[in-house]
Amino acid sequence: MILVDLNVLLDVLQEREPHYRASAAVLDRVITGDLKAVIAAHAVTTIHYLVARLRDRHSADEVVDMLLRHFEIVAIGREQMLRARSLAWSDFEDAVVTASAESARCSAVITRNTKDFRKSPVSAMTPEEFLASRSMRRPGKRHRD
Repeated sequence: MILVDLNVLLDVLQEREPHYRASAAVLDRVITGDLKAVIAAHAVTTIHYLVARLRDRHSADEVVDMLLRHFEIVAIGREQMLRARSLAWSDFEDAVVTASAESARCSAVITRNTKDFRKSPVSAMTPEEFLASRSMRRPGKRHRD
């Protein structure tokens, strides 16, 4: 199982180039059921806010419904916040993402911001790196991370 970071989701929702293609490929594998993935709870509220502001409330609701259909949501409670604080990173949000990935027992965080995850106990990979690592596996065999 992997945790998909907010920036990867936003690459797809906003069609941000040059990142769109790889990020969309990761999300496509989640949507088709080839890959099990989670997102941190705060990503859902952030996405709803941004889509409602940039498009409209109905579109924001539809995006949230899609996320809820295809992703598990990692709750962020006191335990995750304490763990994030104990990491003492300069970017608290990245520490919360790491604590969320740990609590969900994820094998990796898929993010475009790997430099801020250098000290992470959970491996961090860009969408491109993740896709390349999966293509190295035997063809024809379905994997559920």
